[in-house]
Amino acid sequence: MTTQRHYSPIDRLLLQADTAMRTLLPFSGQPYRPSPAIMQPDAPMSEDDSRHVAGLMRINHTGEVCAQALYQGQALTAKLPHVRAAMEKAAEEEIDHLAWCEQRIRQLGSHPSVLNPLFYGLSFGIGAAAGLISDKVSLGFVAATEDQVCKHLNEHLGQLPAEDEKSRAILEQMRIDEEHHAESALDAGGFRFPAPVKFGMSLLAKVMTKSTYRI
Repeated sequence: MTTQRHYSPIDRLLLQADTAMRTLLPFSGQPYRPSPAIMQPDAPMSEDDSRHVAGLMRINHTGEVCAQALYQGQALTAKLPHVRAAMEKAAEEEIDHLAWCEQRIRQLGSHPSVLNPLFYGLSFGIGAAAGLISDKVSLGFVAATEDQVCKHLNEHLGQLPAEDEKSRAILEQMRIDEEHHAESALDAGGFRFPAPVKFGMSLLAKVMTKSTYRI
C-alpha cells in the first residue's frame, strides 16, 4: 500500500525555490520525453530565418517559464488536494516544453530571454493569487492561459520556414499538450472566463512576446 506524503508549508516553499532554480538556470530542466525534433532532419536556413526562428522559440520558452511559475503558484495555494496534484502534474509536463525550446534555441545559436526571472516572479504571483481566490478560478485561469498559448503556437507555426521541421515538430506537440491542459482544467470544474478578461490577458501576452523576441 502506498501512502501520500504530506509537506509542511516550509517544505513547500523550499520545493518552490528548487523548482524556480531548475526553471531559470540553463539546462536545469530535464525532460520526461525526448524532443520531437530529434526525428526531424537538420535543414540549413538563412541567417535571417535562423534569427527569426530563434526569436519565436525564445518567446515560447519564456511562455513555458511563465507556465511553470503559474502552476507552481497555484499548487502552493490550492485548497483541494486533487487540484494541487493536478497543478503539479501539469507543471511536470510543461518541463518537457521548457527543455525542448531551450535545446532548439541553443541549436540556432541563440539564448533564452534575460527577462525570464521577471516573468517567472510575476506569473508565480498571479498563480498564487488565483489559487487564493478559489480552485474554480484557478482552474479557469489555466484554461484561459492555455487558450492564449495555443493561439501563439498557431501564429508561430504559420511563420516558420518550410524547411524547419525541427521547430515545427516541437510546436505541434506543444499545441497538443496545451489543448489537453485547457480541456482538463475545464473538465475539473474551471470557471470559463468572459471575453473581456481574455482580451486583457491577450494584451499582457503581447507585452511578453514583444519584449522577449529579441532579449
